[in-house]
Amino acid sequence: MPLNITQKLIKDHLAAGEMAPGEEIGLKIDQTLTQDATGTLVMLELEAMELDQAKTEASAQYVDHNLIQEDSKNPDDHLFLQSATRRFGLHYSRPGNGVSHPVHMQRLAKPGKTLLGSDSHTCANGCMGMLAMGAGGIDVAMAIAGEPFFVKMPKVWGIKLTGELPDWVSAKDVILELLRRHDVKGGVGTVIEYFGPGVETLSAMDRHVIANMGAELGATGTVFPSDKEVKRFLKAQDREDDWIELKADNNATYDILEEIDLSELEPLIAKPSSPGNVVTVRELAGTPIYQSYIGSSANPGYRDFAIAAEIVNGERVADGVSLDINPTSRQMLTDLVKESHVASLLQAGSRMHQAGCNGCIGMGQAPATGRNSLRTTPRNFPGRSGTREDSVFLCSPETAAASALTGEITDPRTLKADYPKIKEPKHAEANMDLLDEPLPYDQAKNVELQKGPNIASIPKMDEMPDRMELPILLKMDDNISTDEILAGGARVLPYRSNLPEISKFTFEIIDDTYYKRGKATVDEGGHAVVGGYNYGQGSSREHAALAPRYLGLRVALVKDFARIHWQNLVNFGVLPLTFANEEDYDTLSSGDVLVLSDLRNKIQQGNEFSIDVKDKNEQINVKHSLSERQVEIMLKGGIINWAKDRQQQGG
Repeated sequence: MPLNITQKLIKDHLAAGEMAPGEEIGLKIDQTLTQDATGTLVMLELEAMELDQAKTEASAQYVDHNLIQEDSKNPDDHLFLQSATRRFGLHYSRPGNGVSHPVHMQRLAKPGKTLLGSDSHTCANGCMGMLAMGAGGIDVAMAIAGEPFFVKMPKVWGIKLTGELPDWVSAKDVILELLRRHDVKGGVGTVIEYFGPGVETLSAMDRHVIANMGAELGATGTVFPSDKEVKRFLKAQDREDDWIELKADNNATYDILEEIDLSELEPLIAKPSSPGNVVTVRELAGTPIYQSYIGSSANPGYRDFAIAAEIVNGERVADGVSLDINPTSRQMLTDLVKESHVASLLQAGSRMHQAGCNGCIGMGQAPATGRNSLRTTPRNFPGRSGTREDSVFLCSPETAAASALTGEITDPRTLKADYPKIKEPKHAEANMDLLDEPLPYDQAKNVELQKGPNIASIPKMDEMPDRMELPILLKMDDNISTDEILAGGARVLPYRSNLPEISKFTFEIIDDTYYKRGKATVDEGGHAVVGGYNYGQGSSREHAALAPRYLGLRVALVKDFARIHWQNLVNFGVLPLTFANEEDYDTLSSGDVLVLSDLRNKIQQGNEFSIDVKDKNEQINVKHSLSERQVEIMLKGGIINWAKDRQQQGG
């Protein structure tokens, strides 16, 4: 039977289950990626498991999120992460090396391999012919320890690319077109696989841009073929020996099929406050802006900055506009310096920041209140920029640079200039020494973990009770993101390794009374929350499940879940339920009390059962989609308890 690339990758790594869409499968993981906002918990979890050394082919810990050192919290955690990578046998990327996804692509990504990362944009490395997926930190910790990664077998959504991008249109417009067609949950339950003659016209970094924002569609992953372009990219990184060809078989089929003619695309932009709120740039032309921001894992390549540099070369940024340049890797920044592109950007009036995630996750460069910010970042969820009432638009580097010159949203095709032609360096400034290699085990076993005062152990979680009476503390609408459940940014993420402190920010964007009200339910048996569609979209940070659990959350009842957050809830013992009849959502209100009885028996016997609404003489039917393995995890109160029991029983 002819196979597409996704099916080949899954078949080669299948450790459990059958390749039938919707069935739980276990996948052998070759590589892992962690970043500092999520990696501190992963390292604490590895310590709790008493892991000797990583069992993967390559695992890397990047420091790219929490770079601001306004006090000792972040640098203390950087030292902890460095010591943990030395102890457990991981690569370590020091602060300033750049964003995890492009650095991993440059240094470690290999066609034909699987990659699991504790960051939802790990899917970006699917540009290299990998099956790259984001997950919660505990899932990544289990993979580092040699356990399979369990996920529902996805459908494969084949997207045939034809034609070639016209001038002033780039890879960002390709993924924005897909979001315009399908919105933020259009890819749920799928791996998106690109094929066709149009693929050959896209560079490896162009493919990274497209694969990265597959996360915004809710997809499990994105896959591109490994072809001559991937070989060229690896050769430029002095890693040509890591290349293998990987393409779909002739006559391979897809569960879903779609086509994009690249030649028909035009500059696109996502309006506030959702990546799926996409229109053409010309529709918004003339809208004044305060900030134009270029960088992030969604536009991390050399050409993304070089094209902006050429557009503003010899010009001046408009009065009142901040043109923020956020380099995405030290290597790429060095190449830009050599070609004088950095000089062009600075002379035009831009602001240069260190290589890292920075403003993408609210770590600096927050826009002014009531002003519009154009960004080449992947997300524009409310408050993600660091400004609570922000107004963030997502666009390409071409649109961002053109708009910086005019001071208003500008279709770059209207500039009175020729489209710059960018040639990437044949040989990148690759410096292998900047990614610290794992220590041999005989040295690693003697390394002591360096824990600063801000690191707190994860509290013990109790087993799931058989009966619970849970007040509904929050009733929410559709598309609630993990940024709204637990904000990122410079105020919050420094507490990523201190659960009691970080929990104080839980749901503050939605209801700033939640922390006190939730804490009050802990000794009374906990509480529930209710939500609409696509609950938990966005970041993979497991704190968005762990912090509410710490504050007494036992049940999340919604219309449907985003994949990674659903899995994180399971991992930390929060029962994720959906309405069997969606109209029951309208019958519930904050303050209602849900009564779940004989619960341990019910979730083992079937996927649907009824719960009572206290004092209303009402019953509603709910469903769960837990596998047998996940039912066991839920009964134990979470995957940490489950893993400890397995270890005590010898696996």
